[in-house]
Amino acid sequence: MESVLGHSKACCNIPPVISKGYGEKGKYETIGGLKTYVTGSRSSKKAILVIYDIFGFFPQTLQGADILASSPEGYQIFMPDFFEGAPASIDWYPPVTDDQRPHYIEGVYGAKVWGVVGYCWGGKVVSLTSGKGTRWKAAAQAHPARMDIMDAEIVIPTCVLASEEEGEEMVNPWAEKLTVEKHVERFGDQLHGFLSARADLEDGKVRGEYERGYNIFLDWFAKHL
Repeated sequence: MESVLGHSKACCNIPPVISKGYGEKGKYETIGGLKTYVTGSRSSKKAILVIYDIFGFFPQTLQGADILASSPEGYQIFMPDFFEGAPASIDWYPPVTDDQRPHYIEGVYGAKVWGVVGYCWGGKVVSLTSGKGTRWKAAAQAHPARMDIMDAEIVIPTCVLASEEEGEEMVNPWAEKLTVEKHVERFGDQLHGFLSARADLEDGKVRGEYERGYNIFLDWFAKHL
């Protein structure tokens, strides 16, 4: 496919998406007191923090992390278990504290240039941590929860892939307020969660949009991270 950002190596090299029975490529480590899924090149100087949705370590989300790690750019991906294995209410957002910042990871793996991806409530966290003084160089959000125009005070390049459940009346004003380089797109026939836990990858249409979404993310980070 032709990328929205132009043809790229990332589009050519995305690994085959597994519809069922996915076996993750990374490993789990304890970093800063949290179980963390780690995948990609250990020696990479570029890293992406992934903030999962309310379902936590779900196969579709882990596969997404491995897709990001497969980029020719050689990212290392970190997905902390912020919920620590416990069910989470969709109304709850972890506080934006030092525990969410990458210094714990850098204490193990060394200094890195950081990007961030957030799904659902994680998208809200990405918005809230992408303002003045942010550690992130580039950000991406998938089907973000509770988009608020007041959260659009973002100072870094930002990509947002919304679902049918994030209506135009919500997405468009938010996007218009952004003053940074941006790619904002609604996947109007996809459920909230189509890039993470709710992706039915045995459905050909969903699988195709899942692949397209991750190609957009890979191109975005290749350009901005």
